[in-house]
Amino acid sequence: MHYFSQLFNYDHPWSHVVIGMWHKYPNPHCSHVLSIDVVDRSVDPQTGVIRTERILGCKQKAPGWIVRFFGGSEDAYVREVSFIDPATQTATITSVNLSLSQFATCYESIRYTPSPDGRTTFAQTAEIQARMTLWRSAADKLEHWLVQRFEQNAQLGKMGFSDVLRQLWEARQQQTAQQS
Repeated sequence: MHYFSQLFNYDHPWSHVVIGMWHKYPNPHCSHVLSIDVVDRSVDPQTGVIRTERILGCKQKAPGWIVRFFGGSEDAYVREVSFIDPATQTATITSVNLSLSQFATCYESIRYTPSPDGRTTFAQTAEIQARMTLWRSAADKLEHWLVQRFEQNAQLGKMGFSDVLRQLWEARQQQTAQQS
């Protein structure tokens, strides 16, 4: 099993980041995300927590040895479940791969919380595990490659989301200035 984690602060308040979450894709940095389908969305009447379940369709360039060994295609699907709690100002997103999950799983967790300086703290972790106990060396290679790919995509996602937030709120500020 391999792990990945990162901590980062976005230069935007929590409310802006949560709105920006729904505008993250498409963006030029994350061209591997091709589709997003909302499967379910509900609001808990007692707590006000918004729960959203989505399926993301991706195209991943996999090394030839992985495609030959495991079969399948470059098309991949991910299940994402998010909880937005306006009372505690916490947004939590969990995701897991649906494609090729019989061979490897990637459990990701993201948490957005306000920081004292008005920015938003982004905490991301991923647990990646190959499910091939008979071939431990192949499993180690696969996990290593998956962690590298996850880290690359995480960095692209961070850059892409930063651009989305900047564009979203700069456009909003320009509209407000023009109306004044």
